[in-house]
Amino acid sequence: MLLSRTAAQLYWLGRYVERAEFTAQLVEATLRLDQLAARPAGNDAWASALAVASQTQGFAATGAELSDTAVTQYLLLAQNNPSSIRSCIDAARHNARAVRTALSREAWISINRSWISLRGRQRLDDAQSILALIEELKADARGFEGALNRMLRNESRFLISLGQAIERANGTARLLDVKYHLLLPAGESVGGAIDRDQWTGILRTVSAVTAYRWLYREGLKPWLVAEFLVLREELPRSLVASTEQIVNLLTRIGHRTGQQGEADRLARRKRQQLRQITAETLIQGGLHEFLGRFLGEIADLDRAISQQFRFN
Repeated sequence: MLLSRTAAQLYWLGRYVERAEFTAQLVEATLRLDQLAARPAGNDAWASALAVASQTQGFAATGAELSDTAVTQYLLLAQNNPSSIRSCIDAARHNARAVRTALSREAWISINRSWISLRGRQRLDDAQSILALIEELKADARGFEGALNRMLRNESRFLISLGQAIERANGTARLLDVKYHLLLPAGESVGGAIDRDQWTGILRTVSAVTAYRWLYREGLKPWLVAEFLVLREELPRSLVASTEQIVNLLTRIGHRTGQQGEADRLARRKRQQLRQITAETLIQGGLHEFLGRFLGEIADLDRAISQQFRFN
């Protein structure tokens, strides 16, 4: 059985790596929406990116003026932002060093490579340098994921994956909750070019543009994007797929360690609730309300995991 401190470090290693990758995808999607869309989204897009990352108040506290440059700097490199990519990679590397013997060489190398890439960066002055760094970070994240898939199927691997699944569910829910309620610019039509660009940005953030087109022939529709990100098990980042993974990982950890309890109960209850929801009831019952409850339940589940495995 793993020591509680080691279990916490493995779990948070997974969360930090997943958060860094999600933030990289978010910045890339926002940058492309701002620069390549039918009409530049401007500061509204960057304000929504801060909201998705739960960093609106943190950014405001810096006193910086809202702009693409300032927000990008804050989300990518700011040391005073605990959820910036730099901060997440620093924390991931710290945890990885502490559990080095539980990781494969390839998993450690991918994290350390990201840390080295970020270590000497102070500013990113243009879109090209931002996108180049994001591509490096995404490649390292894929390398980490590939290394995990070649590790032993033991509690160390399961705890890292559990952290990733919790973070993934949280990120997808926040993304959809913020973006679903963005209003189109005045005078723009639903289904028009601006609308399509915004929904494509949502799908790009979760690497699901092509997957959406495979499953839906009706084009980009807000209610279909909501169904896709919440209820489609085929999408690894959907809420239902993430919840299913959480249940399975908790079960496997419990079988190996004997540590089962409130976290298992909460996860299974959430899985059962999601299985009973249809696309119609999801929208008719209020998507914002549903996502707010889901985010609260994920926070409760995170606390239950911490207590069940004695992280503190």
